[in-house]
Amino acid sequence: MESHLALIEQSFNSYYSIWAREVLDELPESFTITDACISDHPIVFASSAFLKMSGYSKDEVIGQNGRIFQGPKTNRTSVMEIREAIREERALQISLLNYRKDGTPFWMLFHMSPVFGKEDGRVIHFVAVQVPILRRNRLNGSSLSEEGSGFREIVFGSCRREVCLDSLVDLGRVLALDSDTRGLNIEEPCEASEAEKRKATFAINHILSVLTQYSESTGKLVCGKRCKLPGATVISSSLNISLGRIQQSFVLTDPQLSDMPIVYASDAFLKLTGYARGEVLGRNCRFLSGVETDSSVLEKIKKSIQAEQACTVRILNYRKNKSTFWNLLHISPVRNATGKDDQASALLGKSCFSNQDLMCRWSAELGHSKLGVSN
Repeated sequence: MESHLALIEQSFNSYYSIWAREVLDELPESFTITDACISDHPIVFASSAFLKMSGYSKDEVIGQNGRIFQGPKTNRTSVMEIREAIREERALQISLLNYRKDGTPFWMLFHMSPVFGKEDGRVIHFVAVQVPILRRNRLNGSSLSEEGSGFREIVFGSCRREVCLDSLVDLGRVLALDSDTRGLNIEEPCEASEAEKRKATFAINHILSVLTQYSESTGKLVCGKRCKLPGATVISSSLNISLGRIQQSFVLTDPQLSDMPIVYASDAFLKLTGYARGEVLGRNCRFLSGVETDSSVLEKIKKSIQAEQACTVRILNYRKNKSTFWNLLHISPVRNATGKDDQASALLGKSCFSNQDLMCRWSAELGHSKLGVSN
């Protein structure tokens, strides 16, 4: 658990300056930031407004998947739409019924947008803004209206107790509602107003601008639009999530790019070697070698890659802290549907051929890029 939380902390710290958390926390918007490259797509940042809205503490949210806010009445179709948007790495705006920590259901406008690395065009994070939906409904057959009631008749529908401000009301005039939900149907769709949709869009753009600004000092600039370089390999978010479920240590590399860089590294690989993901991606695997690494083994690996053949070797590698470990390394190409060697995977720590079948099924998501591994 400790290593998983370290990955989550590194996910945020490696891309944004030390002041980013403080600035983001002062924003009035309710939002979360997640990392699809880490197993189970966890939350790596949650704003103060989001914590107040959901009733959870920071420690209860960081590292969790967004499914913890769903409940029995959450629309499964809406959840699938969110998953599809993640898979396609695109923005999405949808009404969603979620639950607070105390079990209270509430409707919100969920607006999600990917954050791209400017250098390689891959998805770094997803930002999700949650805007509570103000809903005026009929209660016990009586029509509720703002006019002539001093706003005492405002009912938030399924969004009860939620403070939702547009131009309609001032914060000081919003009255707390009791917990009585008689007459309210939480299963009835709660559509956001145009003002709430604009509010969510503005919030996303504001947050993306802050992330862009505070990524400049780290040298790992992010942006709200993909700026993919010609020939660069981008691993899709859906493939990242699928690969993240594999508990073994492995990497994927791309021989079409200069120096055959790593384009994916598993959590187990990072734990084994002691490196952060940002320190691994874009580098050739030779950084694991050292003065006592057998050069004849390296030559064998090189020849197997040139011949597009699998091989298994026992090699002495080095962790980030310079300690050594013996590595049973298996390298294998991942073939496309025509049987051509389009990709390859490297399993570190032990040989496991079963994962090769999984790689073959997923290789279609990588397009026609060729992946290999080199030491």
